[in-house]
Amino acid sequence: MSENNAPPAEKVVPLTEEPKEGGGEKGPSKGALKKAQKEKEKAEKAAARKAAEDAQKKQAEANDVSKNDYGELDPFGRHPGIPSNDKVPRVKLAAVAEQFQDTTHAEENDGPHVVFTATVANSRGQSAKLAFMELEQEYNTIQAVVAASDTLSRQMVKFSTSIPSQSRVVVHAVIKKPKEPVKSTTIQNLEAHIKKLYIVCKADAQLPLQVADAERPIPVEGEEEQKGEDDGRPIVTLNTRLNNRTIDLRARHNQAIFGIKAGVAELFREFLKTHAFKEIQSPALLGAPSEGGANVFEVSYFGGKAYLAQSPQLYKQMLITSNFLRVMEVGPVFRAENSNTARHLTEFTGLDMEMELLDETNYHEVVSLLENLMLYIFNGLRTRYSKETDLVRSIYHVEDFKLPEAGKVPRLTFAEGIAMLKEDGVDVGEMDDLSTPDEKRLGALVLKKYGSDFYVLDKYPLAVRPFYTMPDPATYGQDASNPNAGYSNSYDFFMRGQEIMSGAQRIHQAAFLEKRMREHVSPVDPNNPGLKDYVSAFKAGCNAHAGGGIGLERIVMLWLGLPNVRLASLFPRDPTRLAP
Repeated sequence: MSENNAPPAEKVVPLTEEPKEGGGEKGPSKGALKKAQKEKEKAEKAAARKAAEDAQKKQAEANDVSKNDYGELDPFGRHPGIPSNDKVPRVKLAAVAEQFQDTTHAEENDGPHVVFTATVANSRGQSAKLAFMELEQEYNTIQAVVAASDTLSRQMVKFSTSIPSQSRVVVHAVIKKPKEPVKSTTIQNLEAHIKKLYIVCKADAQLPLQVADAERPIPVEGEEEQKGEDDGRPIVTLNTRLNNRTIDLRARHNQAIFGIKAGVAELFREFLKTHAFKEIQSPALLGAPSEGGANVFEVSYFGGKAYLAQSPQLYKQMLITSNFLRVMEVGPVFRAENSNTARHLTEFTGLDMEMELLDETNYHEVVSLLENLMLYIFNGLRTRYSKETDLVRSIYHVEDFKLPEAGKVPRLTFAEGIAMLKEDGVDVGEMDDLSTPDEKRLGALVLKKYGSDFYVLDKYPLAVRPFYTMPDPATYGQDASNPNAGYSNSYDFFMRGQEIMSGAQRIHQAAFLEKRMREHVSPVDPNNPGLKDYVSAFKAGCNAHAGGGIGLERIVMLWLGLPNVRLASLFPRDPTRLAP
C-alpha cells in the first residue's frame, strides 16, 4: 500500500486527559489546570517577595552610612571605600600596648586612631547595635567594640558578627580605656573601637580544627578524641593537630614554642661566636653510608644511590684537619630509626660544635666550655623569653627549670651515676648503657642531691660509644682479650633526666683511628667508600680535638616541659609521618 493510501495514524491520548463531550479531542484535566494555576501563583508571589527584598536591600544599602567602611577586599587589597592613595601606616598591637601603658590619651572621647591587621579569634553580637570581637596578632589579643551610632550602621555591626573565626582583617579603630580591665585578652587596659573593618582573607566557616581547642594540653599518649569532662569542648589528639598543623600552629603557645626554639639557636650562635667559632654548612647528601652505615636513609641520585647524613660529625673533624680549629653548625640531621616514642624524630635540628684541644691530655676544657654554653642558653631563655616560657608552661604545667651556679654544674662519672642508681635499688650493669627509665631516675636523684635539672655524665664505657671516640688512657688496653673494655673520654649532657647532647674527645691519629675502627664492637672498614676520605684527612696531620652534638628540639621540649618532642618541630617527621 502506498504511503498516500495508508490508514490514518491512531491518535495517542495522554493518560491525564479525559474525553471531551461529543467525542472530540481530550484536553487537560481539571486537577492539572488547578495545579498549574497554583504553581503560577506561587512563582508570582516568590518573584514579588524577592523583588520587595531586593528593593528593601537596595534601600538599606542606600541608607547605610557605613557602606564604604566595611566589606571584603578583593585579591589585590582593594575596596570601593578605600581611596587608591590611602596608604595609612599599620601598627603592631605590641607597640600599641607599649605606647599607651599610660592610658591618659585613651581616656579621651576621641582617642588615638590606629590601623592594624589581625586575626579574628571570635566575634559575638550583644544586640543589633553592639558587637564585640577578639582580635589577635602574634602573642597579643585585644577586645574590639563595634557599636552602632550616627556614623556606624547596624549593617556594619551585623557584618562584624558574620566574619568566620580565623579570618584576617584590617581594622581602623580608636584606642580607648575600657570601663573595666578586659580579663579575656592579653591587652587588658585598652580596647579598640572599630571605625572601619575589612576582610583581607575570609576563613572557611567550618575548619577541621579550632584554634581554641589547640590551645589545650594534648591528652595522654594513646587517648582517643573525646569530650572534655569540664566544659564539653573536644580533646584533640596530637595526631589530629599534626594533620592540621597550619591551623594548630596558630595557637599562641605554639607561636611561643617556636619563638623559644629560634632563641635557642640564636643563643647557641652568640656564645660560640664570642669564643671564635666559625659557622659551617656541611653536606647532607653522602655517596656512601658513614659512621658504621646503620640507620641511614637511602635516596635515588641520578640513577644511583645517595644517603642522608646522620650528623655533620665526620665533616666537623675533617675541617679540624683543615685548620678550621673551632667550628659550629645548625642544620638538619636524619636518623632512620624506627623509634615511635615521645622523644624521637627521624629528622631534627642539630646544634653541633667541634674544637681543637689546647692541651691534648685535657678534654675537659671542652666539657667546661659546653657547660658554660648551656648555662648561657638557659639564662638567656630566662631573661629574653620569660613571657613565651610562662605562656607555654601555663598550658603544660611543669616545675621551673632548676639551674646550678656557674662553675658548679654537677659532673658525675658514669661509674658514679651507676652507683647512685644501685644505691636507689635500680638493677643496672656496671658497663651497660643506660635505658631511658634509668636516665630519668638518675636525673631525679641528681635533682634531689644537687638541686639541678642540668648535669653531665662523663667517662662512658668505651663499648657503647662510636668508633672515633678516644679511649680513656687509664683503662684502655688493660684487658688484652677485650679491646673495648674500660671507659672513654666521652660525655652526655642531660635536662630533667633526658639526654640532650652526646660528645667526646675524638681520635686524631690516622693509624690509631684505623685500629679502633677494626677492633670496635661493630667493626668498620677504614677503606669503606663512606669512610676512606675521612680517614685520609688525618694522614695529613690533625690537632687533638673534641666536641658534641645537641638536639635542638629536645632542649625546647625539656625546657618547657612539653610531653612530646613533635610539639617542638614545625612539621615533624617520624616513622609514620611525612606530611604535611
